[in-house]
Order: sequence, then structure tokens, then C-alpha cells
Amino acid sequence: MLIQLSIRDIVLIERLDLAFEIGLSVLTGETGAGKSILLDSLSLALGGRGDGDLVRHGEDKGQVTAVFDVGMEHGARTLLRENGIDDEGDLIFRRQQSADGRTKAYVNDQPVSVQLMRQAGQLLVEIHGQHDDRALVDTNAHRTLLDAFAGLTDEVSEVARLYRLWRDSERTLKKHREKVESAAREADYLRSSVEELEKLSPQDGEEEELADNRQKMMKAERIAGDIAEASEFLNGNASPVPHIASLVRRLERKSHEAPGLLEDTVTLLDAALDQLSNAQMEVEAALRKTEYDPRELERVEERLFALRAASRKYSVPVTELPALAVRMIADLADLDAGEERLARLDAEVGLARENYDAAARSLSDKRHHAGTALAGAVMAELPALKLERARFMVEITTDAGEALAEGIDVVEFHVQTNPGTRPGSIMKVASGGELSRFLLALKVALADRGSAPTLVFDEIDTGVGGAVADAIGQRLKRLSERVQVLSVTHAPQVAARAATHLLISKGPSADGSEKIATRVATMAQKDRTEEIARMLAGASVTEEARAAAKRLLAGNG
Repeated sequence: MLIQLSIRDIVLIERLDLAFEIGLSVLTGETGAGKSILLDSLSLALGGRGDGDLVRHGEDKGQVTAVFDVGMEHGARTLLRENGIDDEGDLIFRRQQSADGRTKAYVNDQPVSVQLMRQAGQLLVEIHGQHDDRALVDTNAHRTLLDAFAGLTDEVSEVARLYRLWRDSERTLKKHREKVESAAREADYLRSSVEELEKLSPQDGEEEELADNRQKMMKAERIAGDIAEASEFLNGNASPVPHIASLVRRLERKSHEAPGLLEDTVTLLDAALDQLSNAQMEVEAALRKTEYDPRELERVEERLFALRAASRKYSVPVTELPALAVRMIADLADLDAGEERLARLDAEVGLARENYDAAARSLSDKRHHAGTALAGAVMAELPALKLERARFMVEITTDAGEALAEGIDVVEFHVQTNPGTRPGSIMKVASGGELSRFLLALKVALADRGSAPTLVFDEIDTGVGGAVADAIGQRLKRLSERVQVLSVTHAPQVAARAATHLLISKGPSADGSEKIATRVATMAQKDRTEEIARMLAGASVTEEARAAAKRLLAGNG
């Protein structure tokens, strides 16, 4: 339910904080006092269309905040959670309206789109008036209201589930049939390709490994020549090692003949011989490391060529050849087993359609029975609302060929306002005043089913009085036992039945300027008597009007 509405700088409202209770609350006041501003403000907080003209003259922006207390499993909370909005505690809807036309929307102090605010708001509040009966405009809403009246929510959900299963199975069948037909057209190509790819047997990462090995062998081939040349120089017939060794031996013999002259030379030549010997061993080891099988290089190059040729042929990178082989094998398997699977999928589609049809027919039967009951319940309310000569009908058109997730029925509320006139759609046949009374009768028949937790009725008693106004008040009171009801009214018979009476008036602004501001006050019992007397008598309140007001309040206490 709506528990608080705070308005800042909207049209004539400077600063206003209203608390709402359960039951029936009425808003009364003289024409032009600002009743419509309150509803416009509430609509703005619920995601209604913004307008820079709503901002109070001289201000840059206005703001409306609406606070709701609803159960944790309420649909509005579910919607907010699905969109990542924290829904702990009360739900706080806040809308800022700038004078330049821009708006900002927040739910629980988190920025949201106006669309999300509107969707959640529609689950929390319904605003109805003579020219804003959303529950009666959309025929889809007629079906929803009928289902709510009959308690068919579970059956509707089951029909929707079976509809999705049927349509999903149809899409699967269609996709598989297209795949099999495509594969059949390419059967020879597929078989030869599968045979070729199976023979090639490409492996993940194979190209990179082969290219790396090929690069190493080619480098080894280039280096091996230089190493072999070094080995030939150090170990071949032209090696300087024997000559140096012979020279060292001669010098060693001569060194005894000339002491102190050749010892250092001999030492250095001995060291050079040792280094040359080490170099001989190292170059031999390097030569062995560069040895490779030319046939292996040839095999690697042939394999790379084959892989890259297949890559060009099938227009995929070499790395994707293994996956391509798997897909082609699967396509060929689908082709080979395609007819069998097609028959199975076709049978599944048939069974899914049968299940849907059975559930949809059962739901349709229940709707037809519920339609009769709903029409009777609404008709029972009409005489007291001065619609005793009118008829309310629930027209249900059933067409199994027009299967939808909601079933096979089109539901539309029809009325006949007078005997002898042609029945027709409620939106086309009923006048504004009649429409609002039909809506009230419908809401009473539905009780708290198919309604938001807060219902707002904007002057639905316009143009009626006496017994009809009293009947409207009675029904609003009955509704308020199940949902919160707010009613803007000019009828004293309605106002007298309220649990909370709010008086809307306008006067000088609190800031002492010449601006006019709208005020709202919760009325005590004494003040209510005076206001209802004014509603009865007009500008000049008489004692007779006060006495009549007291009787109205006493009779509805």
C-alpha cells in the first residue's frame, strides 16, 4: 500500500508530506484547489510522463517521492530484484522533474529507467477516472482480469509453459530438417571431405610444432657447413696441431743448449696445444649436435604442405581443421541418421501440440464458466449504481487456430446500456460516467484479485448524486476492506464513508510571497462535518446541511 507521498515544488504545491492509512481515504476540496495536481504528482512518481510545466513557477526543479509497504513476494519487488535493484524495506519511488523538461528516476535511491519505474508502478497503483480506465482499454487486460477472478493463474502459467515447449520443439525440428536437407545436397562432397580429413588426421597444435622443427633443421643445415669446415681445419690433413707439436719438441731439445731463452715460448706453445685439443673435441661435439636426417626435413615439409593445402581448400586456418573434421563427421552422421531423428522430432512436436491443445481447451472451458460467473457478479452491482437496465457481458472468442502463450481465447467485456440497443465493446458503448461505474462494479466483483494493492479513483462519482453516490460510496468502502482505496470525490455520500478524509485547499505561500500554494490537511471529525456540509449545500453552509452531514457521518461510522 501507499504509505507516504512527499511533493516539493510541483505546480501549486510548495512542500507537502502526506501519510496514508489502510482502508478508504477521500480527497475533497473546491474546484481548482489542486486535487488533480496530487494525482499528477503521484503519476509522476510512478513513471508517468514528465513535463517541465509541472515545476512550480520560479523553481529549477520539483520532486515527488512515493513510499510503499508491500509483501516481500509482491510482483513489484520481484521485478526490481530481476533488474538488480535492492528491495529491502519499504519501496521508495523518487522522481525529479527539471524545469527544462528533463527527469531523473530513482527506486530505493538507485537510478532506474523511467520505463522500469513505470512497470513497477503499474504493479503497485492503479489510477482510474472517467477518461483513464486502463483496466478496460486493453482487451488483453480483460483476459487477465477474468483469469484473476476465476483463480486460473496456475492454469495460465501451465498453458504458457506448454506453448513454449511446443514452439521450441518446432524450432528444433525446423533447424534439424534444414540441416539434413543441406547435408543431403552436399552428401558426396561431405563424404569425400570426411575421408580426406580422416586420412590427413590434423592434430591440435600440429602446424606450429612442425614449423618450429622445420626452422630448427634448416638453421642446423646452414650452421653445419661452417662447423664441418672448422672440424676439417682442426682435425684434417691440413691441421696445424702436428706441426705445432713437432715444433714444440724441437724447441724443447734446443732449450737445454740455451738455458733461459726458450722456456716461456715452449710453455705457451704447450698451452696452445691444449686449447687446440679442447677446440677439436668441442667442434666434434657441435658437429654431432647438428646432425639431422634430411629425410625428416623432407617429411616435415611435405606434412606442412598437406596441412596448408587443406586449409586453403576448406577456407579455414590450419588450427581449425580438427574442429572442421569433427563438424563434417557430425553432419555426415546427421545425414545418415537424419530421417530417423526427423521422425522422432516430428513425433515430439505432435505430442507437444497435443499437450498444449488439451491444456488450452481445459483453460478455455474454465474461462467460459468463469465468464458467466463474472458477468453475474458485475450485474448484481449494477442496479444500485443506476445501471439497472444495463447488461454486462464477457464475450469469449475461442479459436484453436490462433494459439498463443495465453491460450486460444480472446476475452472482451461488452455492455448494453439500454434494452433494444446494440451491445458492444465497453469502451465504445459506455459513456464516461457509465464507464467509471462499470469499472467500479467490476473491481468490486474481483475484490482483491487482479488489482494493484492501491486503487485510486478520480471523480468517478461525477454527475451522480443521492442513492447512486451512496451506492458508489458503499462499494468503495467494500473494496477498501481488501485493498487500499484513494478517491477524489465531490460526493458527500462517498466522503462520509472514508476512514481518512483529506481536505485540499489553496492559499498564500508559506514563504510570505504573493504566490498561491496548495495545502492538504487530514480532517478531524468536527471539521469533516463542516466539509461534508459544504459539499451538500455549496458556498453557504446552512444548519440543515450541517445536520444532514452529521447524519451521513453517523450512518457510516
